[in-house]
Amino acid sequence: MASLAAAAAGLRLLTPDQRHGRVVAVRGALIEVEGLAGAAQIGSRVSLRSPNGTVEAEVTGLDRGIAHCLPFSDPQGIASGARADLSASQFALRPSEGWLGRMIDGLGRPVDGKGALPQGEMLRKIKASPPPASSRARVGTCVSTGVRALDIFAPLCKGQRLGLFAGSGVGKSVLLSMLARWTDCDVAVIGLIGERGREVQEFVQDDLGAEGLARSVVVVATSDEPALMRRQAAWTTLSVAEHFRDQGLNVLCLMDSVTRFAMAQREIGLASGEPPATKGYTPTVFAELPRLLERAGPGLPGQGTITGLFTVLVDGDDHNEPVADAVRGILDGHVVITRKIAERGRYPAIDVLKSVSRTLPHALGENENRLRLAARRELSTYADMEEMVRLGAYRAGSSEQVDRAVALSPRIEELLKQGKNERGHADESFAALAGILDLPELTPDAEVAP
Repeated sequence: MASLAAAAAGLRLLTPDQRHGRVVAVRGALIEVEGLAGAAQIGSRVSLRSPNGTVEAEVTGLDRGIAHCLPFSDPQGIASGARADLSASQFALRPSEGWLGRMIDGLGRPVDGKGALPQGEMLRKIKASPPPASSRARVGTCVSTGVRALDIFAPLCKGQRLGLFAGSGVGKSVLLSMLARWTDCDVAVIGLIGERGREVQEFVQDDLGAEGLARSVVVVATSDEPALMRRQAAWTTLSVAEHFRDQGLNVLCLMDSVTRFAMAQREIGLASGEPPATKGYTPTVFAELPRLLERAGPGLPGQGTITGLFTVLVDGDDHNEPVADAVRGILDGHVVITRKIAERGRYPAIDVLKSVSRTLPHALGENENRLRLAARRELSTYADMEEMVRLGAYRAGSSEQVDRAVALSPRIEELLKQGKNERGHADESFAALAGILDLPELTPDAEVAP
């Protein structure tokens, strides 16, 4: 009887529906596994045995009884005939407040050497759906970012999603670090997707600092990691942000960059046999982008918000390339960072005339909108005449409007110039702008254009 009871206890501990297969082919990053027909699904977890240890993988395609798997780490040592164990569970996380101040990878494992992560009570899928559009709350009030160019010309609201579009080497990462430290929020979740390995510690220690890290969770997947891990890190970033949003907190979600997420998805699609479409990007890239970005934004009534700032690395400074064009159509505004402004030494190199926040004009008050529009007119007039002024083809006094723009634009540009450690305040910025423009007070009957 005792032996039967022990056997019954052992049976209860067995995992139901546990299936095993074997590797039949390794084609570059793609690993083909047979024996999982009827059990494996898209997104299922598979553990591959090798002499170097176990390699975690995900099922990304199914073809006539063969499961196409992509590994989360280097598949070195995987051989034909290797055992493949199918897990009954999908990839999921258990975030908690104890994750604040920590660095994790795309699978939610600690990478900062500070020991194990405390696990929360609720299991949260890494790939989830956004709140229903008909039920979620509306975008909230304006948020101070500490960056004068944004606070004046492209204000950010709670639950808004803003894209930072820039080529390489024009100050995109530095601007992101300023936003991470100064933006008014309860919690920051930062995804470093496809970053250079050496820049991770520089960002965390120098740019974010101890104070910024204390209220942040940093998700890291460097450029040398497999495409699956880079894609997974982007999903994990949003999953962690959703956890804190559901606690009623206002979350700042920073991701650098969406372009590298799209490149990772392209690699996965091509490895799975998907045909290339626009500039080599596969159709699933443009299907996954809205699924990722729509997860940011306001939650359901009574929940918190996820204010999203997503960087887009434009290819060859072409702001109309496929990924940039697709992301711009999904987000609630875009900030353009140009090389021309960076080359003349004005940082952040934000082109305020090309940047748009779709929460305007409601994000600002009447007087602030009046100042913003007046400043845009002066900058626009000067931009139209800049070449003629530099060449000496314009004669002073020919146009009162142009003369005013020539006099005021350098002063507005000086106001927008900001050092890496120089924090701006929206009220002070608008007061300084009013002093430059020398405008009379707004009357109650004045109208503000959109």
